[in-house]
Parts: sequence; structure tokens; C-alpha cells
Amino acid sequence: MVRSPQQSNHLTMQLFIHLSVHPDPKNAKESTMKKILYPSQDKWAELLTRPIKNLEELEPGILETFRLVREQGDAALFALARKYDGVQLDSLVAAPAEMAAAAAQLSPELKEAIVQAYSNIKAFHAQQAEPVNKVETMPGVTCWRRSVAIEKVGLYIPGGTAPLFSTLLMLGVPARLAGCKELVLCTPPGKDGSIHPAIRYTASLLGVSRVLKVGGAQAVAALAFGTESVPAVYKIFGPGNQYVTVAKQLVSKAGVAIDLPAGPSEVLVMADESANPAFVAADLLSQAEHGADSQVVLLTTSESVLDRVAEELEAQLAVLPRKAFAAKALENSLGLVLASTEEMLTFSNRYAPEHLILSIAGFEQVLDQITHAGSVFLGNYSPESAGDYASGTNHTLPTNGYARAYSGVSLDSFVKKITFQHITPTGLQNIGKTVETMAAAEGLEAHRNAVSIRLKELNRV
Repeated sequence: MVRSPQQSNHLTMQLFIHLSVHPDPKNAKESTMKKILYPSQDKWAELLTRPIKNLEELEPGILETFRLVREQGDAALFALARKYDGVQLDSLVAAPAEMAAAAAQLSPELKEAIVQAYSNIKAFHAQQAEPVNKVETMPGVTCWRRSVAIEKVGLYIPGGTAPLFSTLLMLGVPARLAGCKELVLCTPPGKDGSIHPAIRYTASLLGVSRVLKVGGAQAVAALAFGTESVPAVYKIFGPGNQYVTVAKQLVSKAGVAIDLPAGPSEVLVMADESANPAFVAADLLSQAEHGADSQVVLLTTSESVLDRVAEELEAQLAVLPRKAFAAKALENSLGLVLASTEEMLTFSNRYAPEHLILSIAGFEQVLDQITHAGSVFLGNYSPESAGDYASGTNHTLPTNGYARAYSGVSLDSFVKKITFQHITPTGLQNIGKTVETMAAAEGLEAHRNAVSIRLKELNRV
């Protein structure tokens, strides 16, 4: 039975205590996820706040990197590779032989998985193309809109602790479908100067125009301003560490478009008694392992579910290869018991998560109430990691509450929408007086005259 807030007022004093697997203190094992029982809504503002990280202090160093890249071009990129990646490169460009060798360096299972994911992502994004629809707004006045591909786009793919070849699929597939002529990929090299074979194989599958061994803020600078080896692009896509994030924000101020505001990865799971605690814990950890600054949130209507998820978190965390990252991320994470599904939905919409998982009975009945989320996963058998890799939806999503106003990457992200209109002489006669009246009211005489001079000519005919 769900305990009401009134029945549990005494429990609200336990805000921000740690989850305990066993009630006996002598045997207690603690997770760093914070346990909060039936918080009143006047406490929610604090709970909804993401961990704050001041990135402004990084700006001077990144601006200096920008200056070096603009002034020295490739020479700066070679020097910065030595400084930050610890590698002496002979060339910034991945050679054709290096690209061709990737297929032999991957297992057949991984290549098959990449091809399957490619197919699913392509199928989902292909249906996003919009036909040209001409609309006659009044007799003789016809308007329409056409999607035109962004000619040159830059794709940044991290290659450090996790070489995100899946992100290359998420960006490269819609870019190709949109018709982008030039796809420029930047990714940091390993200590041996090579690019991870899965990234090279995926880039070849996508027909990426140029693959460059450049990482960090210097890659963003090179894509924005251009060097001898790196073409300047019109829009930059892709995730990265805090330096890449700030660099993208700075180049957007310089007139180069970016995909969307980025921040640490996050997931919010709504769970009731119908949820499988092991599944829920696995979903929470799948985001926590991204990095120490990731945040995971569990909302439930059941204290027993919260306790069982805590047990699973401990057990699954213990065997994770990226345990250190996940454990650190859990320090910023929350487990909340709320009074009802309606309260969980209200909290989730205010939080606006990047990923939202509904592990609740009857989720079909509440879908229309979800107003702020990047991507939503329904039921006990829709893990968030399926969307990360291969279901077909895009995993490049708004974080840090930006889902209130931004969408994830889609086919639309790689096109511009250009409007057209054609007005016949009859159409101008029909619409002319409206335009003249409005222009005169705003005191813009030249605007009015551009219509009036044409109407006078028509009246003479």
C-alpha cells in the first residue's frame, strides 16, 4: 500500500540520508544515492537543481586554444596533440589504408551489430523527411517551405574512456539522409596515434568525407575556423568533456551553429510495485557509468521498491568495470518516494530529464501528461541503452533541463527550412491593400510604396 504524505510526515525528517540495505547499523552497506521520503512540493526546487559546475573558469584557456588554432593552423593541432594526448602525429588525417584496415580489426559480431543499428536508425530518421506542401493563402498568393541540407557539418566523437562510435551513427545517419555534402569527423587519437577501429569502421560505413585525429577544444576550434587539414564547417555536432562543451558554447557566439546545449548525461526512472528492481538499478547504473558528473533520479510510490533497488545497485555496482565513475555519479543522485503517479509525473516534468523511463503499470494512460523529456522508454522491457545504441531513435538529447525547450537531434538538425512565395498580379491586387495599410501604420513608407507602385502599374494595364 502507498503511504500518504500525512501518514509519513515523520519520515520527511530523513531528507538526504543515505540508502541503507540493512536496518541493522552493524551490517549496513550504504549507497551514495540519497533517499528522500515524501518531500513536500515546497522542497522540490532544491531537489530539482542539477549539480552546479562553474565552467566559466575554463574560458580563458579555451580562448587561448582558439587563438593558437586560428593563427597557427595545423601546427597548433600537432602541438596540442603532444601536450594533451601525449602523442606525436605524422598526419592529422586518417589515411585510406588505416580506414580500410578497421574492418579486419573488429569481430564479426560487432560489425553485424553496427550494421543492424545503422539500419534501424536509418529507418526511423528516414520517415522524418517532410514533403514540400504548397499553400494558397488567398487567391494568387502561394507559399511553401523546402528543406535544404546544411552543406558542411562537423562531427565530434569522444575517443577517450569510451569511444562513442554509437554517437557517430546517431549523427552521421541523419546527416547523410538530409543530404549534407561534407561530413568532417574529429576524434582524439590513442597513445599510438591511431583511431579506435570501431570509429573508423563506422565512419567508412557512413561515407564520412574526412576523418581527423584531433580532440578536445582544439577540434572544435579547427571545425569552426578551419586549418590546412580541417575544413571549416557551418554546424558542429557531438558530445564531449567539459572543455569541448565550453568550446562549443564559445564558437556558437562566433556565429558557428551547434547541435544543442550539452551537459552531463542523466536519466529519471519512475517505478511502482510492477517494476523489476534489478532492471531499474541496471538502468540507473547505465547512465551513472557515463561519468562522475552524470545524474540519475529514481521516483517511486513504494518504499519497498526503493529499498530493493538499493540492494540491486550495491550488487551490480560492485562488478562494473567503470565502478569508480558510477559510484561518483551516484553521489549526485536521488531516490524519492512520492505519494502517487501524478506526483511523479509532476516532478519529472519539472525536472525535464534527458532520458525518462516509465516502469509503471498502465503507462499508456499517462503518456499525454509527459510534456518535458528528451526521450521516453516505456515499460519494463524498454531499457534506455536500447535507445543509446540501436532501437532507431537518436541518443543526442537535451540535458540539464533543456528538454523544456529543445528537442533531440533529428533529420531537422541537419537542414535549413527555406520559405518561398509566388504572388501573381491578381494575388497582389488581393493582398495589396492589407500590406499598404499595415506598412503605413508602422510608418514604413518604402514598404508601402513597394506594393503601391506595382498596384499602380497593374491599374494602368
